[in-house]
Amino acid sequence: MASQASRNSGEKIRVLIVDDSASVRTTLSAILSDDPEIEVMGTAADPYLAAEKIRREIPDVLFLDIEMPRMDGLTFLKKIMGQRPIPVVICSSLASDRSDVMMEALAAGAVDVITKPRVDTAQYLNDSRMLICDVAKAAAHAKVRAGLQRQPKLVVEAKHLADVVLPPVSDARAASLKRSIPKTDPIVCIGASTGGTEALAAVLTKLPAASPAILIVQHMPEKFTMAFARRLDGICQVAVKEAEDGDLVIAGRVLIAPGNRHMLLRRTGSRYTVAIQDGPYVCRHRPSVDVLFRSAAQNAGANAMGVLLTGMGDDGARGLKELRTMGCHTVAQDEETSIVFGMPREAIELDAACKVLPLQKMADEILRHCPGTAQTSRIAS
Repeated sequence: MASQASRNSGEKIRVLIVDDSASVRTTLSAILSDDPEIEVMGTAADPYLAAEKIRREIPDVLFLDIEMPRMDGLTFLKKIMGQRPIPVVICSSLASDRSDVMMEALAAGAVDVITKPRVDTAQYLNDSRMLICDVAKAAAHAKVRAGLQRQPKLVVEAKHLADVVLPPVSDARAASLKRSIPKTDPIVCIGASTGGTEALAAVLTKLPAASPAILIVQHMPEKFTMAFARRLDGICQVAVKEAEDGDLVIAGRVLIAPGNRHMLLRRTGSRYTVAIQDGPYVCRHRPSVDVLFRSAAQNAGANAMGVLLTGMGDDGARGLKELRTMGCHTVAQDEETSIVFGMPREAIELDAACKVLPLQKMADEILRHCPGTAQTSRIAS
């Protein structure tokens, strides 16, 4: 796989929008064009018109709808990936009955999935604007074809830190927590963004049913996380489900934070549960990896392990540092196997990772440091 980022750092990211809705094309064009780093090179109402534009000029990123006339987006995506790979972002309506198709698109090579921009309130529009532009920038740096190149560093200013959801603890309090948290079963906390859906599948499918409890934040829109969890549950030995407020955190189970909600770890004695709650975007994301990691550092201490996988920006980097400070084993994915080497890079530069490993070694590292319960059977989700 290679980076699309062969352009000079000062050049704009060229985006082609393919959607049969004129209003969506107009709204997306306005949002993307408003960012000084992005240029909308054109729009197309269907894949045939898009193919003509691509023959004349290859975009850096393609925003693609799924349901279109003459040829559906999934078929077009597969043709692109088989002939001339381009970073593709699926832009779909927020419909749970289409979420399985979104998962198929990610498996076929799409680098990310977003929902179509909502313009019903100013807040939704602002959130959509931020997320759409961030996804375009991440996709432009994604590796989608052979011949690896080094990726330039992506700088994304954080909107809020985890403090707006969960206050930090002082150094003195952290030292006290470190001594007072009892030894419990291990908990693995994993964060991922662009490229994370396939990275997580690569890790989880290698784990036996008797694996430690795992909590995951994958940046993904609401309603799609349930389909993602269902897909993983069907191919993994561990039980995988979209997390619900109050779910028990137990060996053999993987809980995935629901889209558009933060997930925190809670402890009562030696018993762990998750809390699912609203709150501001943290590091431009909801759910936020930093929120999960901080809650694990404060409630599980050295019983937790932190893993930060591929993704743009810096969400999870500070949280991974907090986990390491509490005595946790922490791991970041290496550059070569990351689709976007943003989040892991930030963590490495903060000295937050005890180890930097390729994706194919993550499952073994989890089992080495957080052995599961040998008697655990697969939990029915």
